Amino acid sequence: MPNREVIVRGGTEGLAQNIEVGPHRMGADEPEADGGKDRGPNPYELLLAALGACTSMTLRLYADVKKWPLKEVEVHLRHEKIHAQDCRDCETKEGKIDQIERDILLKGDLTEEQRGRLLQIAERCPVHRTLTSEIKIRSRLV
Repeated sequence: MPNREVIVRGGTEGLAQNIEVGPHRMGADEPEADGGKDRGPNPYELLLAALGACTSMTLRLYADVKKWPLKEVEVHLRHEKIHAQDCRDCETKEGKIDQIERDILLKGDLTEEQRGRLLQIAERCPVHRTLTSEIKIRSRLV
């Protein structure tokens, strides 16, 4: 099944955005300190939410197939811009880069081996793979 089209509409009042995905409705905005009215998550928070949801879903599916006793997954995410020179394992060495920190809490009676495997699987969730691969965005006016 192909992904549904996402429609984002912004009006003349501030930075608030209305987002539609099929029958679902949500909003986005910027905090007041950044010129918005904080009526919804900002775009980076939505991006983190996508990564967190994908991570949790991927781990749930994997644990269910393996019949592992995973009771709950909790994913905490943070985003910041850091100086490239401060990143030891980054190819880019100048300017700033985006860094996402993802802490995964696994609840359930899992062995250390199962926990380690689930961490490996988290690295393979589709959104993680998209964010770490080459991305081409084609924009056009319609």
